Amino acid sequence: MREERATTRRQLLKGGGAALVGLAAGARPTAAQGLRSTPEGLARELMAYGRRSRFVGTSRITLDNKVNMQMHGDPNGFDALTPLGEQTGIITPAPLHFISSHGDPPPDIDPARHRLMIHGLVERPLVFTLDELKRLPSVSRIHYIECLANRPRPGAEHTLETSHGMVGCSEWTGVPLSLLLAEAGVQAGARWVVGESLGRTQQARSFPLGKALLGDTLVAYGQNSEPIQPHNGYPLRLVIPGFEGKFQLKWLRGIKVTDQPYVTYWEHGSFTRRERTPLGSYWEQGPKSVITYPAGGQRLPGRGHHTIVGFAWSGNGAVRRVEVSTDGGRTWADAELEGPALPMAMTRFRHPWTWAGGEAVLQSRCTDERGDVQPTAAEFGDFWGEYAAPHGNQIQPWKITDVGQVLNAL
Repeated sequence: MREERATTRRQLLKGGGAALVGLAAGARPTAAQGLRSTPEGLARELMAYGRRSRFVGTSRITLDNKVNMQMHGDPNGFDALTPLGEQTGIITPAPLHFISSHGDPPPDIDPARHRLMIHGLVERPLVFTLDELKRLPSVSRIHYIECLANRPRPGAEHTLETSHGMVGCSEWTGVPLSLLLAEAGVQAGARWVVGESLGRTQQARSFPLGKALLGDTLVAYGQNSEPIQPHNGYPLRLVIPGFEGKFQLKWLRGIKVTDQPYVTYWEHGSFTRRERTPLGSYWEQGPKSVITYPAGGQRLPGRGHHTIVGFAWSGNGAVRRVEVSTDGGRTWADAELEGPALPMAMTRFRHPWTWAGGEAVLQSRCTDERGDVQPTAAEFGDFWGEYAAPHGNQIQPWKITDVGQVLNAL
């Protein structure tokens, strides 16, 4: 019976417009259509794959081309922002994970036909099907991914999401890239890895071989216990914990081992910088935190007790401390970290606060396991030195007005 229903559904989809014309002309609905229109049919659909309550309307904030040009200088971008203010835990639901597309719609990739090639300076070039990759030893790890464009911006019009919505944290499942490279055999003289994408823009990124061999870089096919969604890279993507999001290629088709970095189109200009450590400090994102309540674009419902909450993360490892200031940075108090602080993952923090009315400026700052402390806007240049472009991790101040409106105070 189940197979018969599936066949009927496929036939209906193939029929397309003809089926719709028939219904418009008064044709009787098929058994499958009739089933879906009944409470029993709806219940079966919900049992097969759940649906959130009709009272929940959380969604990504989509950006049109004009906004993309203003924020990212990309006239072709079709981006969407994580609704960070409504995320209650460290895991970002896959349908709400931010999208940075550079005008590239997700390709419609048949997983049965997709291949991943390991080539370049290797002893044994290899080609894997998706099924072959899934038969290899896999790991599941929780890591954040953050776009280079995610940064505090001056101006009261910028809200929590428009300044900080290009970040998401997921449980990624896949095969360690180090395992695939060991199977292929890396040749002497190899120093770099180039990830190659199947997307329409054919993106490619270079990153140090040392990071690929550490064991934390994944060729991922799972996100939050499901296949990766198309906008997030289905069926394969790179996950390089702690590195800027642009290196973590979606729709992965190739891994090329080389003796030098490739300055591809996507790495030209502002994406090209010098290294200052063996791995290149600009690859790793610094300590960062942001208060998500109360935050820009929100409004306090009234005076009295409130719980300040937010997220902290670092490309250098785990978060060790988050401090909160309610007086514009004159004094600081330790916030409480919720749950274990995982390396290169979001950590949620909270801090009790009583608002008596009047103006206030709220800030948070993060210290990571390496001892680096999140800088203020004034300290940002000294923190990064000549490498100030990589990561917008300066402290974000939120101003509370005397009527409870929350504004960007940068």
